[in-house]
Formats: sequence, structure tokens, C-alpha cells
Amino acid sequence: MHNPTPASAEPTLSVESTAKYWLRVALDVPLDDLFDYYHDTAVAVGSRVLVHFGRRQMVGVVVETPEQPVFEAKQVKAIDMLLDDTAPLSAASLQMAHFAASYYQRPVGEVLLPVLPLSLRKPAAYTGKRAAGGPVARLRKRRKAAAKALPNEQETIVLNAEQQQAVQHIQSVEGHQTVLLHGITGSGKTEVYLAAALKVLEQGKQVLFMVPEINLTPQFEQALRRRLQKDGHAYDVAVLHSGLSEGERLRSWMSLEQGEARVLLGTRLSIFAPLEELGLIIVDEEHDTSYKQQEGLRYSARDLAVWRGHAAQVPVVLGSATPSMESWAHAKEGRYQLCSLTQRARTQSLPEIRLVDTRRAQLEEGFSPQFLDAMQSCLDNKQQVLVFLNRRGYAPVLSCSSCGWLSQCKRCSAYTVLHRSKGGRTYLQCHHCGYQAAVPRFCPDCRDQDLKAMGRGTQRVEEFLAEHFTGARVMRIDADSTRLKGSAEKLFSEVHAGNVDILVGTQMVSKGHDFANLGLVVVLNADSQLFAQDFRAPERLFAQLMQVAGRAGRHTAGARVLIQTGYPEQVVYQSLLRQDYVGFARVTLEERKTVGLPPYSYQALLTADAPELARVLSFLTVAKEQAQTLTGIQHVQLYDPVPLRIVRVANSERAQLLAESQHRPALQQFLRHWRHVLTPLAKEYRVRWVLEVDPLEI
Repeated sequence: MHNPTPASAEPTLSVESTAKYWLRVALDVPLDDLFDYYHDTAVAVGSRVLVHFGRRQMVGVVVETPEQPVFEAKQVKAIDMLLDDTAPLSAASLQMAHFAASYYQRPVGEVLLPVLPLSLRKPAAYTGKRAAGGPVARLRKRRKAAAKALPNEQETIVLNAEQQQAVQHIQSVEGHQTVLLHGITGSGKTEVYLAAALKVLEQGKQVLFMVPEINLTPQFEQALRRRLQKDGHAYDVAVLHSGLSEGERLRSWMSLEQGEARVLLGTRLSIFAPLEELGLIIVDEEHDTSYKQQEGLRYSARDLAVWRGHAAQVPVVLGSATPSMESWAHAKEGRYQLCSLTQRARTQSLPEIRLVDTRRAQLEEGFSPQFLDAMQSCLDNKQQVLVFLNRRGYAPVLSCSSCGWLSQCKRCSAYTVLHRSKGGRTYLQCHHCGYQAAVPRFCPDCRDQDLKAMGRGTQRVEEFLAEHFTGARVMRIDADSTRLKGSAEKLFSEVHAGNVDILVGTQMVSKGHDFANLGLVVVLNADSQLFAQDFRAPERLFAQLMQVAGRAGRHTAGARVLIQTGYPEQVVYQSLLRQDYVGFARVTLEERKTVGLPPYSYQALLTADAPELARVLSFLTVAKEQAQTLTGIQHVQLYDPVPLRIVRVANSERAQLLAESQHRPALQQFLRHWRHVLTPLAKEYRVRWVLEVDPLEI
């Protein structure tokens, strides 16, 4: 334990003159310690307190009330203020925070504080009371208004035999069990979720419903309010994601903490929300990498959902048409129960998938003649077309035809992407650090004016299609067109209303959306992910293409999916042709088992950065050397340090070192010891470092 040094100008209460209730407090600081303070009255575990830490005043969370402090009583400071009369963090929330901190190798304060709404991280009182005009009351009024807009009668969906069997299976679970719901695209997994959730709500319990991305929440919120009703009234649904205003996030948090909301719909951060009457956890698209936090506490919300279900003794449903290899292996080994939906919920069949070999094709702006003909035919039939290209911007790079100059970011070892705004302004932007620059009028190296946009992004494709298909209504949905709050919802509404003929989109359009009149999906540049260094690249590509293909033919017969590739013989594409996830998973898992890759081993990634690469590599090399004497190293393999593929980002040079073990407990034990070596070593070499457990990209 650490005894924070008091600021000399701050008065402290006399330890001898008052009763002392010792408090062990977690603070959002990069130190493993908890910190001892005291108060003159008892304080509930989970309460927020205002304390002095060195010269700073900070909000902390009481995690223990020990009988005695670690240091001498006279060295312990009093808290400045007790901020809560009702602890906003329950014992269950604290338990999960301690687990997450231990497993992901972070101080518990860096788990507890950041997951709270910003208002609860500030030194303001939180009464926990249901004030008549308070935020929960205002939220309740808005929910009632939203409920009035719903149909008076609850929508009833008749489940098919497979769906009924899946619902019965979930309902039969006693205590905790993880159920992997593997259903082909369009098989009605959502209807299974809703039927299972309604039963839990009728038992007086709460439901956590997780989706991978913010843009999926509006349509799911509508479905939850429309379908989860009792006596004509919708159950209260709270929404949590990073796109909410701070007031909205606080109101949702408080409504959950006070039991007002019975359903929580959210992205990965919702896994930490207060749900004291939890009865069911649902993780839709469980394979999606968006469930993994990539900054700060690098946690997997899916994995924490499984842990939380076990701790609360409630069922967890993981749903996907393309489950992660980890979840599929668990199901095959009996750790998870497997439920399969092999038929589409409606009578429509799966779309036909075809590969278009581009090796000898003449392309027009990236489109083969076969693509353009198929698109015209679909438009003639008054059906919509989805063009999928997972690359935003106008063009990936600007190049000089004379000397070969390429538009390089000044802060990163990456190219700047050419963008074009709605007003026609062009500019260069780095997608790694955000650096922007004007488009030069001539080459900076040879001063030739013949600069060309190389390759194509969604903006360029949108422009070409609007010119090629005169009169067709072309819309683009990507991170650039949906920057403003509510813009994604508006654009998707236009598609659903039939006001769009051709939709150009990135991965934002590939999952969760039900386009009623979509007759054709065309995929450009699929090969860009085929030969990536990461061993998970084929898995991600297969999942992405299966998901985007699944948007077609949900309500219309004869839908098609065309994929351009220069490598049609690859296993990924052949499996896609057969729409054979099971076969693809079998081959993939066999390969990984042979070479000892996850899920048959466990990994952690140490990444460091500094202004000079040599300093980073020296730090990692010494870190590897000093690890050889640590407990558990005999069960851990440490690979040599290597620079990242994009070495420099925002003027920092980066490198990494991989740790791998066949035994998870051995790796965890080793990492706990290694962290204590890394902290002083990083100070010596003046580098920043982060340790990521279960990395998704290597």
C-alpha cells in the first residue's frame, strides 16, 4: 500500500481527536497500490470520496474498510469529502473490477474510475435519491413519451421450430451456462434473443443486451421497445455507449442503478453497468473485434460478459453467424452449449455467391464489366445494390507520375489519404494520427504538376457510380459521412425508406442491418486483407464477407453476392462459395492446433514507444533478458522484439514483444511478476509501454 504525501498547505484532521474509520481507496493513477485514508464516520464500500493525492485533489472509490491501515495511523490523511450517501458501485461491480484489473494487468483504479459516467468522476455529490425533478425522473418522462409512439398492441412473431428449440434451450439453463447461438445470416437470432429476454423480464429480472457498434443501437432500441412489453406497456430500456452526451449517459446509469430500467442496450462499456437484478446477458455478433477495447484497459467485453454471467449465475448467450474461433472451440469442447439455426427465418433462400476473377479482367474504376452489368440489371428490377469497400476516403495515396513521390504523413510512417469534402475541397489526412495537409499543386520533390490519386476509397466509388448510373440515387455510409450525432440513423432511414438505389459503405453497413429490398451485394478489393501478417486475418475476412453477404436476399428471392478477387482458389473464398462456416472453422482450428496458436495457446503483447526506435528496442530486449529469472518463465515463450508494421505514429517509434504460453494461469502468474520489472525499466529507458492480454492483432 502507498501512503500519499499530503500537500503541506492542506489542513488535516487530528487522528488523536476523532474516531477513525479506515478506508482503502482506488484512484485512477498508473500505480498498482491502493491508498489508505480515514473518515470520522463509517463509509460504505463502493462509495466515492474526494481525497488529496500528493498535490492533486482526486475522486476515488472505497474498495475496502480495513481494521488497520498499512502505515502508522499518524501518517494517514483524512478524506476531504464523502461524495455519496448511496454507494453507486455495488459489491458485484467491485468484484468484476478487481477481476478485470487482475486479468488484464491494470491497477484497479484504472478500471473502476474510467467506466463511471464523467459526472461521477467529478467532485460532486451523488445522493442516489429519486428526486421529483431529477435526472431519473426526467428520463422516465422521456421513456413514457417514447412508449406512446409505440403500437398499442405488442408485436407478435411466430418462431419456427429451430428458433423455438433455441429459446427453450436458453430458458432451461439453471444458473450459469454460456450458450453459443450459431445461426446463418437471416436465421432470426434477434427473435430468439427477444423471446428469451421477455421470459426473463416477466420473472422480474434485468437483461443486458450488447451490440458491437453504436450505429446498431437505434434499430435494436426500437425492436426492444416494440417487442418487450407487458400489458401494453414497454419495459424501460436504457442505452449506454460512448456517443451519448454526458447527461444522457449519467441518466441511463442512474436509472439502472436505481432499478428503473429493466433492459440495458449498449456497446462494450455497458458490461460494467450496475445491474443488480441481472437475469440474462446477450452478446450479439460475439465475434466482432469492436468488443475489444484498444486503449486504456484493453478488455474484451465478450469475455467479461461470460465472467459476469458466471459470477451472477445467469445464462450468457453469444450469437453470431461466424463465431470467433475461440468460442467455436469452446462449444466443440463442451465448455459452451451449442444451438444452431440452419435455416433463414423467412422462406427466402441464402443469396448466391459468385467470385469474379480479376486477373484477366479490364476494370473501370475498380469495377469489372460483370459487376456493372449485374448492378444495372438489379436497378432495372427496382432493387437496391450494396457496394462494399472497407476503405474510406477518396484515394489511399497521392502520387507523382514523374518521380514516384507519395503523400507521406509528416508524423507517421504511413501515407496520407486523399479526401474530398461535400463542398469539393480536397485535402490529405492521416488515418493514424489525424494530421491534415492541403493537396500540393505540384510534386514537392520534382515540382511536376502531374499528381494522381492512386487506388480508390468509398468517396471515389460514390462519385464514379453517380456518373456511371445516371439518375440512380447513390448514398455513402462510412465514418466520414456519419460524424455528426444522429447522422448514421438518418442515412440508414433513407435506405430503409427506399430513397436509395446504390449504397456504398464500409464495415458499418455489413452487420446487423435488414435491408428489405436489397437484391445485389458487390465486394471490391477483398484481397487487401488476404495476406496480412496477423494469423487472424483469414478469420476476420471470412466473417466480414459472410456478414456483408448476409445483407442480401432477406426479403427478396434471387439475391446475389459478387466478390472480386485475384485469388479465387484461396480457402477463404472457396468456403464462402459453399457458405460453409463449419468447414472453414474446422480447417482453421486444425491449422492453429498444429502450430500452437490461440485458442490452443494464450498470448500477451508488450508494446512500447518513444521518439527513437533504438531506445524502444533496447527496452524490450532488456525486458526480455530480465524476465528469464521470474517465476513462471519456464512455461512462457518470449519472442524477440520487432518494430510494428507502421513503426512511427504521431512522432513516436513503436515496437512489440510477444509472450505466449500453453497454460493461462502460468502466463498470468508470469505477467504479474513482469509488470514490476517493466515499471522501473520504462523509467530508465524513458519509454511508454502497455501490456495487452489476449491481443486480437499481432
